[in-house]
Amino acid sequence: MMKEIYITDYNCVTPLGFDVESNWKALLEGKSGVALHKIIDNHDAFFVSKIDSEKLEEEFNRFFDSAQNDNENFTRLEKMFLLSLRPLVERHEISDETAFILSTTKGNISLLKNETTLPESVYLSNLAQKLADFFGFKTKPIVVSNACVSGVMAISVAKNMIQAGKYKNAFVVAGDEISEFVISGFNSFQAIASEPCKPYDKNRNGINLGEATAVVYITGHCEEQNDEATSQNEKFKFKVLGDSSINDANHISGPSRTGDGLFASVQNAIKEANVSAEQIDYISAHGTATLYNDEMEAIAFNRMDLQNVPLNSMKGYYGHCLGASGLLESIISMESALNNILIPSKNFEEMGVSQDLNIIKENQSAEIKYILKTASGFGGCNAAIVLEKA
Repeated sequence: MMKEIYITDYNCVTPLGFDVESNWKALLEGKSGVALHKIIDNHDAFFVSKIDSEKLEEEFNRFFDSAQNDNENFTRLEKMFLLSLRPLVERHEISDETAFILSTTKGNISLLKNETTLPESVYLSNLAQKLADFFGFKTKPIVVSNACVSGVMAISVAKNMIQAGKYKNAFVVAGDEISEFVISGFNSFQAIASEPCKPYDKNRNGINLGEATAVVYITGHCEEQNDEATSQNEKFKFKVLGDSSINDANHISGPSRTGDGLFASVQNAIKEANVSAEQIDYISAHGTATLYNDEMEAIAFNRMDLQNVPLNSMKGYYGHCLGASGLLESIISMESALNNILIPSKNFEEMGVSQDLNIIKENQSAEIKYILKTASGFGGCNAAIVLEKA
């Protein structure tokens, strides 16, 4: 019998707040981090979800004193990572059997602006090691960088490595920041919306980019978790029941029109979870608000007979946070389950995909036990996990 794997703690740093509690409160009130920001000189402002840099500095300096900072020059993204990790590191012991897993697509890409040589922190392995060293992790960091499925895949990597006996527990941290490079790339695809994004809506016209960091603590089920010290640290438990990642090799940037990769990922994850499609209570979907992504998801979910399951996209609140999206949205989905409240898919008004979906339109009470979280990304990658509120 495979070892049971649980998420027992999490945190996030986003434009809506620097902890989960403030984020959840903002979501209940329907607030969004998406607003007009000037990102590129000599170019119009873009709708993005961006953390206020002054507030970030203020929060960072509140928790990390100057003595700690004397020998380190942290980038803006690294400060976001450290802030999100700090509470979990304080609550959970780091041993030589603890994994440190970093999920990011671009890392410190902003350091490359007008540089003739590559700064060390641009390498993702160096970024991961810097963060791990700061908190005293003992094992070699693992980097998961697979486009926009990275955050969901990082949970899968932790689950499978703990089940294989490589580690006893893991800290999984994900993050990306708004950068001129990424904005320019998506703009060249003509994929950026001219207004706040509208996932699955008839009038959607592209994505809003976002930034965030998120972290979860994942542990294998063992007897010592029953003792008093451990239970005090665990306010909740979510079992990672099933996972899968499939590449449909369709196109470098376009999703499969038939949803093959996502369909197979969801099918595999549900099969491993040993639940039926009818048992899924809520889908936290990718929902980028591009024409092809949302249509592909609708086709894949219908192929799995999931069209009646309440579904939302968090992109209207956070934008598309690249490597952070999957992990951040997993955290919000677990908060939904803990509070028994489904959050609406922001800015959705009229169905804009060819297949039926049960889009959540307003805050509503619901008993949520089984969650399906999905993600899709460039290069044809797709990922899915099934979580159970334990």
